Amino acid sequence: MTAATEFDDEILSLALARVTEAAALACRPLIGRGDEKAADQAAVNAMRRELGRLDIAGTVVIGEGERDEAPMLYIGEEVGTGRGPAVDIALDPLEGTTITAKAMPNALTVISAAPRGTMLHAPDVYMDKLAIGPGYAQDVVGLDMGPAERVAALARAKGCAPSEITVCVLERPRHQEMIAELRAAGAAIHLIGDGDVAGVMHCADPETTGIDMYMGTGGAPEGVLAAGALKALGGQIWGRLLFRNDDEKGRAEKAGISDFGRIYALGDMVRADVVFAATGVTQGSILAGLRPCGAFVETETLLLRSKTGERRRTTCRHPLT
Repeated sequence: MTAATEFDDEILSLALARVTEAAALACRPLIGRGDEKAADQAAVNAMRRELGRLDIAGTVVIGEGERDEAPMLYIGEEVGTGRGPAVDIALDPLEGTTITAKAMPNALTVISAAPRGTMLHAPDVYMDKLAIGPGYAQDVVGLDMGPAERVAALARAKGCAPSEITVCVLERPRHQEMIAELRAAGAAIHLIGDGDVAGVMHCADPETTGIDMYMGTGGAPEGVLAAGALKALGGQIWGRLLFRNDDEKGRAEKAGISDFGRIYALGDMVRADVVFAATGVTQGSILAGLRPCGAFVETETLLLRSKTGERRRTTCRHPLT
């Protein structure tokens, strides 16, 4: 591989910032307007346009869905000029379409990149997820434990009572039984309406966010994106694909998955160094949302490099046009 085609994570991370910023800015006129699809499409269009300018030979491995369901940024779509390094691209042009449409907190535009063939090609199905932050022994908790058992195990590892553990959970009817068990175990629950990539990322900085653990079922693609963030931020994540029918199993087989009951750890989902970028759309606990500043709009973007552990926050003022 020549120097021109090597995976340069430092340069690529800065380039990805422009991609997520463009997607976030495209959502601005649609915040609070109640149209989830329009907001998502605006982000997709902008992200795809900016990716097309990058000197990479990119393949979308986590995207908007299968080709027949997503006209742009679909799984398998090639992006970039084709003149640079071969990379896997995982993206969510708008992580939190509903919360954007309702002007609620923590909507993000998200993208991650790694050398070709090193990211899990997760099909667009549900995934049972569990994540904790850094500083714990490997596998101190696990998906094969019940919710109360996980709380007790993490409390022992943290050296605190179960009542001092806070768990982030998507507020969905399917989680009612789990939430009841967590509360019976003494844990506090931080419910979120959408955006489980951000939910997992909260675990990486519990001193700031107050969140120790994330658990529950959500999209498998978001699980891989969250794993990319945790690889750089520190922490552990596990995921197990859940299938509702044979069609979903067929999608998994198409992606090269044959062990339907496998538990994927972080290193299984992301097998090499990654770069990760996220830009805030609405005001949140991880990133500031889009902010008008006179004749400009200000964005805040988080750039992560797992190779160095570098965490860069950038603000940029974009002229209103």
